[in-house]
Amino acid sequence: MPRGQRRRTSGLRREEVARLCYLSTDYYCRLEQERGPRPSLGLLASIAQGLHLSLEERDHLFRLAGHNPPPRDTTSEHISPGLLHIFDRLADSTAKIITELGETLRQTDLHVALTGDTTQYSGPARSLPYRWFTDPASRAVYHPDDHDRISRVFVSAARRLTTVRGPGSKAARLADLLLAQSREFAGLWNEHEVGASFDGVERFVHPELGLLELTCQVLHDPRQSHLLLVYTAAPGGESYDKLRLLSAIGAPHAWSSIW
Repeated sequence: MPRGQRRRTSGLRREEVARLCYLSTDYYCRLEQERGPRPSLGLLASIAQGLHLSLEERDHLFRLAGHNPPPRDTTSEHISPGLLHIFDRLADSTAKIITELGETLRQTDLHVALTGDTTQYSGPARSLPYRWFTDPASRAVYHPDDHDRISRVFVSAARRLTTVRGPGSKAARLADLLLAQSREFAGLWNEHEVGASFDGVERFVHPELGLLELTCQVLHDPRQSHLLLVYTAAPGGESYDKLRLLSAIGAPHAWSSIW
């Protein structure tokens, strides 16, 4: 959040809390005053995330509102306060937080400028691997020479997750969808390749800046299987200079229909 006006007491103003929780100030005030209907599950999740609550605090909030807490498993999208604190300090970096299925939970502005807003999707399309195999336009942000390797990495990761999480898991359901909808995915799946991975450098193609070669560093939250990905470029190189230009250019409108 941008720095606000000076104040006499510590803490956040109502409008700041509302902004963090993606609520209108008026609605948040009505919640405080116990006016209006009981908060929904989605609204409570947004409040818990906006206030950086721990899982224990989140569960307590749900119970206070008369709801059962969401399950504490790998399908949870509640980001731990520790991971959020790190992410909040990366405002001037190219970073995102994703689930193990490649669903974007948070992006920095610089990452949005690089790839577009990847938090806007619903259903299976929230997963980048799903979009990769079902929407050819989603590949435009990556260098064409890397497409085959990326496909193999995604299929290999899907096979590992379905084995670890087991039949009936969200990972298994996503794999079944792709097997039914993508001939390419099915073909690679039948090769039974495991262990495919990125080599640490990913090549992005920006509509205005062209090619950017970025190194990806990954921080894993083992408790909830969330991943914090931070993309950097070697100082003094062409990609480093292009990253610095991204903040001035902003998110290109061309990506809005792709990502």
